[in-house]
Amino acid sequence: MKLSKGKSILVLFLLTAFFGYSQSTSEFFTKADAFFKEYVKDGKVKYSQLKKNTAALDELVQLAEGVSVSKDNIKEYQAFWINGYNISVIKTVVANYPMKSPLDKSGFFDEIKHTIGGENISLNGIENTLLRANFPKEARFHFVLVCAGLGCPPIIGTAYLPSSLEVQLEEQTKIALNNPNFIKVTKKRVKISQIFEWYTKDFTQGGLSLVDYINKYRKEKLAEKSKMSFYPYDWTLNQIK
Repeated sequence: MKLSKGKSILVLFLLTAFFGYSQSTSEFFTKADAFFKEYVKDGKVKYSQLKKNTAALDELVQLAEGVSVSKDNIKEYQAFWINGYNISVIKTVVANYPMKSPLDKSGFFDEIKHTIGGENISLNGIENTLLRANFPKEARFHFVLVCAGLGCPPIIGTAYLPSSLEVQLEEQTKIALNNPNFIKVTKKRVKISQIFEWYTKDFTQGGLSLVDYINKYRKEKLAEKSKMSFYPYDWTLNQIK
């Protein structure tokens, strides 16, 4: 069937839009991966280096602004917003660097808005509205969304990718829950991060206790009747000095 000139232009426009979208998503993950590999090491971020030269960060932030993802593609959606959260945290720290803690900047998590993925949204909005609310059974988000404090599970030096997200979520959760600095076990008591206090409902779905959830991922299981307490959160900036 021969298309009229007008229909041909419309088809060309739609194809360009479609492939442009696909390319921008792929480009975002590629550049995000390169960015984290360059500026993250051993769970800490090279903020001082980024402050001196923001070109790579600016390019990634600008790219993220135009990316569009759908909840229909679950892994792509989750991977984009996990990376988007971590990038937005880094962007805000760099904009206010030097600082000793993200809490030094008023509204860091709930007031400052980020233009990303077609949204104008706070960090809490990304975490609670776009991720937790849409995927309420996925408690592992808490081990990959990094708040710039040392009390958080460490940021990794790669991007979260749709193709490997399930493995990455599982791996980071296991790393955190087997880390003796994150789950502090003594003969008489177990001290756990305040993450478990703030988001208890996420970890105790289906009748699980906090011990049950933690033991799903630990090599050395906690005793079922372990006496547990929450140790103070360390908001010290996760920076490479």
